[in-house]
Amino acid sequence: MHHTLLQRLDAPGPKKILACDGGGILGLISVEILAAMEAELRDETGRPDLVLADWFDFCCGTSTGAIIAACISAGMSVDQIRRFYVDSGPDMFHKASILSRLKYSYEDEPLAAKLKAELNRALGRATDEPPATLGDTGLRTLLMMVLRNHTTDSPWPVSNHPRAKYNQPDRPDCNLHLPLWQLVRASTAAPTFFPPEVVTIGAGSEKEHQFVFVDGGVTTYNNPAFLAFKMVTARPYQVNWATGADRLLIVSVGTGGAPKARPGLDPDDLWLLDHAKNIPGALMNAASAGWDMACRVVGDCRHGGPLDHELGDLVGRDAEAVTSTCAKQFSYLRYDPDTSRAGLDALGLADVDAKAVQVMDSVQHIPAIQRVGTAYAAQSVQRHHWRGFVR
Repeated sequence: MHHTLLQRLDAPGPKKILACDGGGILGLISVEILAAMEAELRDETGRPDLVLADWFDFCCGTSTGAIIAACISAGMSVDQIRRFYVDSGPDMFHKASILSRLKYSYEDEPLAAKLKAELNRALGRATDEPPATLGDTGLRTLLMMVLRNHTTDSPWPVSNHPRAKYNQPDRPDCNLHLPLWQLVRASTAAPTFFPPEVVTIGAGSEKEHQFVFVDGGVTTYNNPAFLAFKMVTARPYQVNWATGADRLLIVSVGTGGAPKARPGLDPDDLWLLDHAKNIPGALMNAASAGWDMACRVVGDCRHGGPLDHELGDLVGRDAEAVTSTCAKQFSYLRYDPDTSRAGLDALGLADVDAKAVQVMDSVQHIPAIQRVGTAYAAQSVQRHHWRGFVR
């Protein structure tokens, strides 16, 4: 039983949740936003060595967001996470063919090998030690990753919560025994980018079985913020945190977005191949936007860009303090830059090619992606956003 983690989860006082979207190498946008937040918190608290695991109680993520969440939970600084992405991104997120990637053994495939090495290093394990598990006591926060179980046709939010139903040590299929790197890899197994991840549950027991997993972004939870809220409040999850705008903060960090408008679209263009190419992304984007809207309606939104022309941003202001008839269950921040041409121009990035910072395998444009995150953070990340949650 992870007693230190339980003490943190059960301690009185406000709780903070970090939720990280999916988006491949565009996760570097999230990293630069979080770097600005970490710097502000270090200055505000007078702790130059503060890492985000010292402040956030719960980190969750989908796909590339799962990588970021796991690294933060393991105690890595954002600078370490940045170096991991910059140094390893070209290998991890390059869009190779499935046949090319199948030549690797499942543990030596570039993304898998790098995840295993980095997470073991962060958790203080030697290179010759067994890989860290989901139940590793070095994980400093509650951690949740969103996977899609293709075998059962269902989303799987997997956490390290010691009280969770499938984390009980007397169960032969206890999830806490699963390799941490493999769960993160499973959450990032985007179809057409990586082969699926096969995870063995209950290895060596009479209940041993295998599930095939693909990217958690192929669910409605590419933005996991509202799912995190449900996890800390729904009784079956056994977290049971108090709600209220002064008691719970959710910081939701995206990987940038831009509407893929097609003003010259002809109805005759909408045939099978067009749907196959565009509908999955359209559904993922709509789901992410929908959960963002849900958080702004149910939560007290302190920062976020416009949702659409009708709703605006739903940010509570003195002149319009009431943004919905719902009782506010938490305070909410949404950091997610507009990467359209107009959005980049507003950030002072007229020289950045918009298309280069809108696709998840744009590994040849890493510096430009970082510039988007840095410029957005300079405009948007302000310490008054999390007032009342720093002690």
